[in-house]
Order: sequence, then structure tokens, then C-alpha cells
Amino acid sequence: MYRRFGVLLAAVLGVTLVIAAPATADGSGHSRPGSFPTEFSLPDGWQPEGIAISGTTAYFGSRADGSIYAADLRTGRGEVLAKGPGTPSLGLKVDSRKRLWVAGGVGGDARVYDTRSGALLAKFQFATADTFVNDVVLTERSAWFTDSRKAVLYEVPLSLEPHRTLALTGDLVITPGATNLNGIVTGLDGGLIVVQSNTGKLFGVDRRSGKTAEINLNGQTLTNGDGLLREGRQLYVVQNRLNKVARYTLSRDGAALAAERTDARFDVPTTVAAFGKRLYLPNARFTTPPTPETTYTVVAIERP
Repeated sequence: MYRRFGVLLAAVLGVTLVIAAPATADGSGHSRPGSFPTEFSLPDGWQPEGIAISGTTAYFGSRADGSIYAADLRTGRGEVLAKGPGTPSLGLKVDSRKRLWVAGGVGGDARVYDTRSGALLAKFQFATADTFVNDVVLTERSAWFTDSRKAVLYEVPLSLEPHRTLALTGDLVITPGATNLNGIVTGLDGGLIVVQSNTGKLFGVDRRSGKTAEINLNGQTLTNGDGLLREGRQLYVVQNRLNKVARYTLSRDGAALAAERTDARFDVPTTVAAFGKRLYLPNARFTTPPTPETTYTVVAIERP
């Protein structure tokens, strides 16, 4: 495995790998993250954006070429799981079958990988022009993807049958050329929740009709809203260029700001995933010109 992935990473990024110990915990309390590192490095030049955690393994896509990196939360060490197609890998989620679902950015696609072997299981081409497939959430039957350029969501059955495009109507207004829809999670009522980065607005989406309704933020604005994480009524929102994570409490009347958290180690974090009492965020470093030598880190914080 070292020879195969070591050659791959050297060829793609010109870096040296260290191998992670196999992950055995399931993340449900059998492992205690208190002694895990609170910050660790990704390969130089990686340009991360999304994160997904399954057990004690965290997965990171590369904006540079779409490769997938797997790191052990217990040690911070990792290796390249799969070589990318040359287009980005952005939002990520792992399903109960140990499959990694990947939003393909300007590639206009989604890809599905086997997290055990790194094999590409499926690819779905959603669009070929004016597209930016940004994030993904899993429901009981489907994977749902946002497109930051279009008033649509893409639905892919977990059975890997052909996808459908759901046109969005209602309160959402798309700004041409801007980063519109970004993070996505399930809602409390069986629908979906999406954040619009350029306006700082939050919307509920009916996944049958596509009708959107703006969620009342009680005077707040989610400027630079990016990755979302919902746990019960608590919604975590990463505000990337503000170097901030906000926690909102959802209700029938909207969403109320409950807490905010920043950290000196943040350098434009984009997305968030939870393990134990911690939140893990990759630093995308959007304000730093990327080079093959640019360093990137992942930061763990206590929930705000």
C-alpha cells in the first residue's frame, strides 16, 4: 500500500507520506478523542475543502486535482486513498456502506469511492458549463448536491441509479457568477437546509417540489457561510473568510444565534465534521496563493 500510494502522492504533489495506523473505533464513544492531536498537517499543496469522518478516519478532498486523502484522527497521519480526475473534490460524506460521496466542483459531477480500496464506484455528470458542484448531504435514500451557480439540487439514489435535477423555486434568488448555494444538511421537517454564501441567507428546501423558504435568522447574516453540520436542533455554520464557526438553534420560527467560536489557528476553514466532543475543520487558506509547497492543516476545537 505504501509503494502504491507513495508513488502516487510523489507524482501528484511531490510530498512524502507517512502511514496511518488502521482505524478500529466506531466513533460512538469507544475511543476517547481527548488525547488525539488537536491539529495535524495535510500534504503540502493539497488545497483541502471538504471533510468527512467515519470511525476515526477523516477524509479530505483536494481542490488541486481531486485526489482523496485519508487521515487517522488518533495520530494525524495518513495517506492518499484515491487519485483524482484533475478536477476538484469538495464536499464529502461517507454512507453506511463505507462509500465516500464527493462533490466535483467545476467538474460538474459527483463521484463515489470505496473507502476500503479507494476504487471509483460511480460517477454522475450533472452539468458541463457554468457549474460548481459544492457540497453533499445523505438522506435515507439519496445523496443531495448543491450547485453554487444554479438554482438546482442534484439527487442521486444511494442505489447508484441515474440522478435527477430538482429545480428550485420560491425565495431563493441566484446571483450570476457568484458563489450561491454552498453547504447543505437535512432539516427538522424532512426537508433540506442550504446556505447561500454570497447573501448570507439560510433556506429550507422541500425535496419533493423544490420550493425554497428563507429561514428567519433573527437579525443575523451568515456572511461567507460555507459548510454546515446539524445535530438535532443545533446547526453549526462555518463562515470561512471570517474564520468563525457559529452555532444556531433551529425552531419553527427560524434560527437563533446561540454561540460563536473563532481560533487563532483558523486560516479560512471551510467545512466541519464532528467526532466525540470535537469539531474538525480543514484550513483552505483561500487568501494564500497556492503552490506545491503551501502547507495546510486541520484544526480540532471543542464545540462552541
